[in-house]
Amino acid sequence: MRFGLPRFFSSAVADTLPISAARSHTRRARASVAALSIALTAAGCGESSTAVVGTPSVPATDTYAASLSVNIVAMTKKNDNLYIQDLVVGGGAEVVAGRLLGMTYTGWLTNATQFDSNVGSASNYSFTIGRGEVIPGWDQGIIGMRVGGRRRIVIGSALGYGSRGSGPIPPNATLVFVVELKTLQ
Repeated sequence: MRFGLPRFFSSAVADTLPISAARSHTRRARASVAALSIALTAAGCGESSTAVVGTPSVPATDTYAASLSVNIVAMTKKNDNLYIQDLVVGGGAEVVAGRLLGMTYTGWLTNATQFDSNVGSASNYSFTIGRGEVIPGWDQGIIGMRVGGRRRIVIGSALGYGSRGSGPIPPNATLVFVVELKTLQ
């Protein structure tokens, strides 16, 4: 280093700079290095779940436990990451974006490990559809249901919890839900 300049300045550059300019460059370079160091340290902190793990799931090629009764070929494909199958078509009002819903649900991994359910609880799970209050697979997969309806929804990781997973849901997991629409406001 010449005149306190960092190594990434060549000696030719250092020779052409007046001392005051060299000091100014040094201060800016040190500030840049410090800012970069802080940013890299901050990026390395926190939960390791923010790192991308593996590849996203592909529901069409996944294997499902027989107890889930998933026949992906017989389901309606909404997109590569979302398949639906009405088990019971309801007779009430139809779900559209912006409506408040009350639902019961059970969620499984493809190996039939149940990760969540509110079936049998005292209250329905309530949320407003289409506002991002739930995973995208629910926002997209529940549209069109009618009150009293029951639906199987298969959701690829891109519309579920992605590469981070969540709690008992591993990264890049395909999710299988059976949902029932109880109320619609």
